[in-house]
Amino acid sequence: MNIKFRLTILSFLQFFVWGAWLLTIGTYCLNAKGWTFPQFGAIFSTLAFASLFMPAVTGIIADRWINAEKLYGVLHILYGVILFYVPSVNDPHTLYYVMFAAMICYMPTISLSNSIAYTILKREGHDVVKVFPPIRVWGTVGFIVAMWTTNLSGSKSNSNQFIIAAVAAIILGLFAFTLPKCPPPRSISKDAGLVEQLGLKAFKLFATYKMALFFIFSMLLGAALQLTNMYGDSFLDNFSRVPQYANSFVVKFSTIILSISQMSETLFILTIPFFLRRFGIKKVMLMSMFAWVVRFGLFAYGDPTIVYGMAFDFFNISGSLFVETTTDTSIRSSAQGLFMMMTNGVGAWLGSTISGYVIAKYFIFPNGDRDWHGIWLTFAIYALIVGILFLLFFKHKHVVTTGEAKKGEAIAMTAH
Repeated sequence: MNIKFRLTILSFLQFFVWGAWLLTIGTYCLNAKGWTFPQFGAIFSTLAFASLFMPAVTGIIADRWINAEKLYGVLHILYGVILFYVPSVNDPHTLYYVMFAAMICYMPTISLSNSIAYTILKREGHDVVKVFPPIRVWGTVGFIVAMWTTNLSGSKSNSNQFIIAAVAAIILGLFAFTLPKCPPPRSISKDAGLVEQLGLKAFKLFATYKMALFFIFSMLLGAALQLTNMYGDSFLDNFSRVPQYANSFVVKFSTIILSISQMSETLFILTIPFFLRRFGIKKVMLMSMFAWVVRFGLFAYGDPTIVYGMAFDFFNISGSLFVETTTDTSIRSSAQGLFMMMTNGVGAWLGSTISGYVIAKYFIFPNGDRDWHGIWLTFAIYALIVGILFLLFFKHKHVVTTGEAKKGEAIAMTAH
């Protein structure tokens, strides 16, 4: 089987097992279970809390001791097994710990999947900047298919969404063991110091002004990345309380409506190599930040916009490629884990936790209704402030490279 096709299957399932419940867990917790925003915010923050340490830890392990594809497979199998337990949970406090265990297994696999793909593609002589995005786009397709599966099977408001993800996760875990071996680089000397042996050398990237700012703004934007996933489906499903919309297509198929924005990802992912080479990492990240402003703003005024692809993927994938091409091979998996920690870890934890309390305090009417206009407008203002600060403080001069020999260096120039 062609290696690109096998990596495509990996990418498809990687995000299918997440998309089956990520956008609908809010509907399950807030609308079906009737739990509070702070309770749901805590549950959703488990993905961020796990990302604070697990991607870095697994990156270190993959850089030092265990084949990345084997570690990846084991984590997905464990993730699937834990999700099978979710239907038996009936209170938010217990679900918090169950989902935390599941996220400990799942969140590091996002950066591991990138590292596996980069390792195999490079070993096969491919240019990752050119070849990886078309493979990664199938991850978005997998996410969309999972959303449709959950919605059309009538599972968006019940625990079956977790069963769908669990079955696919175990299949993916077993499939991972069939991939080409991705052993540790073994570039660390036996006489190396403790910091180097444990892979903590990646944290020295903070000593570089540009890299430090890159990670700090990754954290700040990471606070906004999961907000639509947290509240989007619950926001649309909330219209079921309005008589004239109770039986509308938007309410019945809210997850499918949100998948329209996911579909835009497939186009934006394919444009990433061009935008990175043409504009550089700063302008690409600015596009992402201001796309979030537009997205939240349109939600505030009742328009489920389709700029999600530029908002999410221009940041996530270009950031991953930036890390891949500007770090030493001996710390590459660790650096990917660090990037994941700052975005889906520190940033997402702040976003999910603080948003839950802010909404409960300022945007719930006395009768229990939710001020969705104020919620989304507040998110838009936050994204705008982050974008302006990034524009002012992240100093970078982009130099366009030419020629086939320099294609792989097109992003590396941002390190100068």
